[in-house]
Amino acid sequence: MLVGVLPYPVPLSGQTQPAVVSLPRAGGPGARWMLVRSVTQDRKAPWFYLRGAAEIEVDEFLLRADEIDYNEVTGYAEARGRVRFQSFARGETLEAEHAEYYVEEERGRFYTVRGTVPPKVEPRVGVLTTGSPFMFQGRWADRLRDRYILNDGFITNCRVPRPWWRLQGQKFDLIPGDRAIAHSAWFKVRRMPIFYTPRFYKSLEKEPRKSGFLIPMIGNSSRYGQVISGGYYWAINRSYDLTYRPQYFTIRGLAHNVDFRGKPAQRTDFDLIVFGVNDRGPVDKDGNRLAKQGGYNISFRGQSEDLPWGFQSRGEVNYLSSFVFRQAFTQTFFEAINNEAHSRGWMAKHWSSYALSFVAERNANYQSALDDEDRIVIRRLPMVDFSSRDRRMLRSSPIPIWWSLESAAGLVRRNQLLFQTRQYVERLDFAPRVMTALRWKGFNLLPSMAIRETHWGSSFRDGRVSGDGFRRSAREAAVNLEAPPIGRVFNNVPVWLGGERAGSAMKHVIETRAGFRWAGGIQDFSRPVLFDDTELLTNTKEYDYSVTNRLYVKKSGQVREYLSWELWQKRYLDPTLGGAVVEGRRNVFQTQTELTAYSFLNQPRRQSPVVSAVRLSPAANFSIDWRSDYDPVRSAVVNSSLQGVYRYENWTVSAGHNQVRNNPGVSPGANQFISTAGWARPNLRGWTVGSLLIYDFRRQLFQYSSTQIGYNTDCCGLAVQLRTIGEGVGRRTEMRLSFAVANIGSFGNLRRQERLF
Repeated sequence: MLVGVLPYPVPLSGQTQPAVVSLPRAGGPGARWMLVRSVTQDRKAPWFYLRGAAEIEVDEFLLRADEIDYNEVTGYAEARGRVRFQSFARGETLEAEHAEYYVEEERGRFYTVRGTVPPKVEPRVGVLTTGSPFMFQGRWADRLRDRYILNDGFITNCRVPRPWWRLQGQKFDLIPGDRAIAHSAWFKVRRMPIFYTPRFYKSLEKEPRKSGFLIPMIGNSSRYGQVISGGYYWAINRSYDLTYRPQYFTIRGLAHNVDFRGKPAQRTDFDLIVFGVNDRGPVDKDGNRLAKQGGYNISFRGQSEDLPWGFQSRGEVNYLSSFVFRQAFTQTFFEAINNEAHSRGWMAKHWSSYALSFVAERNANYQSALDDEDRIVIRRLPMVDFSSRDRRMLRSSPIPIWWSLESAAGLVRRNQLLFQTRQYVERLDFAPRVMTALRWKGFNLLPSMAIRETHWGSSFRDGRVSGDGFRRSAREAAVNLEAPPIGRVFNNVPVWLGGERAGSAMKHVIETRAGFRWAGGIQDFSRPVLFDDTELLTNTKEYDYSVTNRLYVKKSGQVREYLSWELWQKRYLDPTLGGAVVEGRRNVFQTQTELTAYSFLNQPRRQSPVVSAVRLSPAANFSIDWRSDYDPVRSAVVNSSLQGVYRYENWTVSAGHNQVRNNPGVSPGANQFISTAGWARPNLRGWTVGSLLIYDFRRQLFQYSSTQIGYNTDCCGLAVQLRTIGEGVGRRTEMRLSFAVANIGSFGNLRRQERLF
């Protein structure tokens, strides 16, 4: 093997070369020098003839072949036989039968070429990735410094010679790390053509941004007919972009989806989505058009942490023009059952233990799926909140004393079919609180006192909303007692707990607490207009108590909670809560909402339901959660929620049951079964399968069912989902499809948020 070092060639007279600034490569020959190797070398100035394992190496690249002819004046090299070109700057490699290359200009042509480009891997949830490089083949390829032009070839990131997918075209223009452009190209899966594009653009940048048309898709729906969609992505500038996706439903009409995103500052961003449908109306069995169900939905999310004086802001807007529109065109089951639209924005500043915030809020709750006017709209605009966390007072005192504060002032409004307040109703709320803590041998006694002054600019009078102001003065005193936990360790652990294993042990712990609360000074419970939980206070004399049992198991030096069971109940010394409870009507007060989400105050009572919460974890991959309320007044379990989850390797199986016993005038009944099962390997090669079922026993129908099957290769994945939505305006069945290409993206009408895995 002969080795030589040559200087870079001097440009010919009249030729100018672009300046290239790069750092020397470690182990390279150094800037402006060239390293040549071969078995034999022959020189006839200005030519060098390298034969046998011939190589030309510079800091930027390595050219290798069976034989190379090199001109030291022009920098021209002709390589023949098993040609291999390797770029050190970006990592791409080329193999060819024959190559013509200008070393100084870094340009040349490679014949019968194939090559690889390192992938850009960005691991994200739900995005298929692979470490395989992009591979390309063609009749010939031209290299112009960092740019490659491939003719009559294809590109893929699958294994060759039988790739799962390929983009085959007449011409490809690639700049590694920048972009790839295909002209007159077919996208093929195996050998089957899927779609044709006269021009296809793919960004290879770390944060790609390029305007262009999106791949059109075709789907089918039992209620909408054929669904044809397309779109255009507009990269406005570095900070803003806009995507428009029209969808045409052959039965219903044209739908529009606009997504406007922006990041005007480093810590400021927003996302505005508008979805609307120009509906022609559904078609009945006789082919007649029914009433139109079109509308629109506006969704906005934004945040900023770059505001003056240390303020931060968050905002979320969900405006729905028609609930009938949501029911008719909802894309998911959870949208179909959601009868609320909440919007909230705030700007806040936090310092020390204090917080100051400015809030605007609008909440709409639709009471009927068929009448958009039957809704309750509550608005808070604007509202100023000032609060303080617990702060120590009298630090020199032997008894610690803390104080805290909650206060709010602003304008509110409530609008519904039965009544409406005026546009702006002033409301002021001021609630300071003082507490202390006394500790003795593990016992903790936590007394507290609070006052709450609230003023409303309007109130109910004689069953009607009037402009008369109303003031409420509430006083509260509470004391909580926490006893020290009682525990015992058992070394003789039962076999079903792993007792026969060395080092196993079990610990049983009992935790108890009790409290008493008094609230008074609250009168005229029917006067305040209900806006939020500020109006839920009542007079009360109540005490509550809870007991929690915990079992801890130690196996092989590892300790985990095997079982926990908490029981919690309240008892009322004043069964009418100062006259606030109206018999035969659903009453919602703070004393109930802080205990359970299920209503039970439809009559005076001295005891609440017993809330039970059980969690069993017999193994690290298996757990059961059961929450239930037993009402001693009705002598029945009034609600129950049970769920079990089991995981084994890539298998996940869960089953749950939710039941609410009907109590006329208080809470509607429910009896639902929910189950999921799946073998999920979202980013690995092989099959994936999963299902989600929601069955309503009372109505004897499947509210929602979805089955998804997918298969991932080493470079792409196909997923098919069949789902039936039984909620909303009419039952419908849809099939969705998604084809994902690793490290590139996916296309199809199966959105990421709708996938089961």
